[in-house]
Amino acid sequence: MPTTLIIGASRGIGLELARQARAAGERVIASARDDAALERLRALGAEALRLDVADPASVSGLAWQLDGEKIDTAWQVAGVMGSRADAHQPPTQADFDHVMHANVLGAMQLIPQVAPLVEAADGRMAFVSSTMGQIATVAGSNDWLYRVSKAALNMVVAAAQHSYPRAILVCLHPGWVRTDMGGSSAPVAPADSVAGLRRVVAALGAADRGSFIRYDGSRLDGW
Repeated sequence: MPTTLIIGASRGIGLELARQARAAGERVIASARDDAALERLRALGAEALRLDVADPASVSGLAWQLDGEKIDTAWQVAGVMGSRADAHQPPTQADFDHVMHANVLGAMQLIPQVAPLVEAADGRMAFVSSTMGQIATVAGSNDWLYRVSKAALNMVVAAAQHSYPRAILVCLHPGWVRTDMGGSSAPVAPADSVAGLRRVVAALGAADRGSFIRYDGSRLDGW
């Protein structure tokens, strides 16, 4: 039975990942921040871990909770939007710290704890990112703090790949999904996005290491 780790499964894409992985017969270890979310995960048959990527003390304790595991597929889903301002207005220090910690530093703290366990299984580690983090195609500065954080996350994953050659590390764009971040008008249902993400990850090969791929399987070359 393959083991799947999902960081950020409280709701939305992460919770749907847990649902589909359990339905496929996978052993699921999934994290959430609060009691209600932990109970939802347990009801699915997942092994629930309390974890908050915005809390450095919480993230630093993950390694001992996973000691001895081999992870076939790891998903890093947790993230925040933060300020919706543009480049006319700098973010506050508090908002910058919150967004960059949740979206970037959290991933940087997770990688050295999780990637060795993924390498032990010759597995995959996928990070949910955004096309708003593509520097070459940016057409405006709206939501610029979020854009900056996702561009940084994309670089983190591409750079970290070199340290973990036996694993496949990728960034994935889930589409504009109907979640609390995407809103009710978004065109993609969470179940459809997650089904696509799972197909992409299942089909990954050596040539995909360090790349950025849409949930429909198309590559974001030149990002």
